[in-house]
Amino acid sequence: MDIADLWQSSEPDAWEYALQRYWQFVQPRNIELERSLNALDLNRLHELTPQGWYTFLHDEYFRWKYTAPNRYATTTMQLRKYLDGDKLSELENLQQQLLNLDCNDIQKAIVTAKKIRGLGTAGASGLLALMYPEHFATVDQFVVKALRLVPFLPETNALAKMNPENLTVSDGILLIGILTRKANENNQSFGTSAWTPRKIDMVLWTYGR
Repeated sequence: MDIADLWQSSEPDAWEYALQRYWQFVQPRNIELERSLNALDLNRLHELTPQGWYTFLHDEYFRWKYTAPNRYATTTMQLRKYLDGDKLSELENLQQQLLNLDCNDIQKAIVTAKKIRGLGTAGASGLLALMYPEHFATVDQFVVKALRLVPFLPETNALAKMNPENLTVSDGILLIGILTRKANENNQSFGTSAWTPRKIDMVLWTYGR
């Protein structure tokens, strides 16, 4: 089933199959990390020391988000400035802000996460999606490319104008809004509360690749 048909589908099994298909696209070496972060416990992040928070970002989150070796190298080079410049307190401050977010303020959440060195809008949204999957989604080039294949979206014109590889904060807000709306529609259609914006982004990621 292509994404245009799936988007209109009210069949729970079709959506569940599409969600499970995500794991077919994960590189085998990343499966364990993917499953760990997909079940991320916020309590764990609350308990991290400043060094632990840095290590989590460097060894886990950035490795999860930037699977291409060159992208991982360039983004972690920015992150390491906190360590090399003895500025872990700045990173700790962002940790506390992210752990005490008003999840209804999507703009502030993205802007806050983007303050972490090495993260753009896509990277910021990914961290938020892992921390708060009921409120946020990873929005990146693959999500944009997939959504452009869905006909009759109210946001079609806006999607066409986006630069998928350099999304703005406004783009992120709009995209998270689309995915949240679809999660709510699925929950209503299927009589469940299981669908989240994060799960919708997992589905779209496979179609946009």
